[in-house]
Amino acid sequence: MFQSSIVEKCKANDRAAQMKLYRKYCDGMYIVAMRFVKNGDDAEDVLQESFIKAFQKIHQFSGDVTFGAWLKRIVVNKSIDFLKSKKDKEVSLEEGYMQVVAEDDNWNVPAAISIEQVKCAIDELQDKYKYVVLMFLVEGYDHQEIAEVLEITESACRTRLSRGKGHLKELLKGKKYGTGS
Repeated sequence: MFQSSIVEKCKANDRAAQMKLYRKYCDGMYIVAMRFVKNGDDAEDVLQESFIKAFQKIHQFSGDVTFGAWLKRIVVNKSIDFLKSKKDKEVSLEEGYMQVVAEDDNWNVPAAISIEQVKCAIDELQDKYKYVVLMFLVEGYDHQEIAEVLEITESACRTRLSRGKGHLKELLKGKKYGTGS
């Protein structure tokens, strides 16, 4: 009940309630932003913009999901918008070349590979793959949600996830055997 009463107070523009929500979620949302933007100052900017948007749009929060999940979606969107704004050129992929890929939910890696190595390998992926892999594997979004956020088709999402996973496996294979290839 704490969350719903605080959210209702925020809808009434109660600044003290807004600070309570901010304090409750700022650290976790900062971590989410850092996964995408990789820079503390930029993550703080994304975080602040996300909370501003959340409080401006809080009347749209219906309670179908937790406030944290709703806010996390805003943070992910703002992070991706920030990264897109930093790029001089936009990565595009012809939808005509996309093919539906078979689902492969096996994301297991050999025990010899550390979580840090996996994180570094994800960072090395091209953005079009990295965002999908991060959102699917780390943030827990499904294909439909990722497609909406990135403004791509679900088919493109599945293809990018599959290709990103393939690239990730190749990067990790190089780390496992020390070949660096």
